[in-house]
Amino acid sequence: MPTSKKEQIIFGLMMCTGMVLVMMFFNLWHSGLLGKMSPLEILLQFVLCFVIAFLVESFIVGPIARKIAFSLPFDKSNKILGVLVMSFFMVIGMVLIMSLYGMISAYLADQLGGGSIFRTYLQTIARNFSLALPYQLIILGPLVRYVFGKFIKDNGPVMPVVNKSV
Repeated sequence: MPTSKKEQIIFGLMMCTGMVLVMMFFNLWHSGLLGKMSPLEILLQFVLCFVIAFLVESFIVGPIARKIAFSLPFDKSNKILGVLVMSFFMVIGMVLIMSLYGMISAYLADQLGGGSIFRTYLQTIARNFSLALPYQLIILGPLVRYVFGKFIKDNGPVMPVVNKSV
């Protein structure tokens, strides 16, 4: 839906906000940290996670997902199929990278168990993907596209009504 750089940034900010908010609370809840962190710690965690997610989405995952999605042989005029394909590849890329971010954060906070790091990473990916994909496709994606299209998208200049009866 975004057609200009400004629109891409606004759309990305909206998507990142919704995804980071839900995924961060989900992972804090899953790790048992939600009740142990102060509101300020949660806010700081959100801001850091949001900044990283937005940068990753804007400069790494977004461009790669677009290249992959639109290099596939499907009817590009089918907007719904295009959105689904793009969302799928965005979720895959973001889950892979942000799960790694989450594991690094857990390691630095001494929250990782003594198990295999590779196995923990794969379990984290599976857990995050199982929430992120349906949330993106069913709830957040349609909501952000609706709000973006209704309130943000520039539909061109409005032609002023000129009163010719002087």
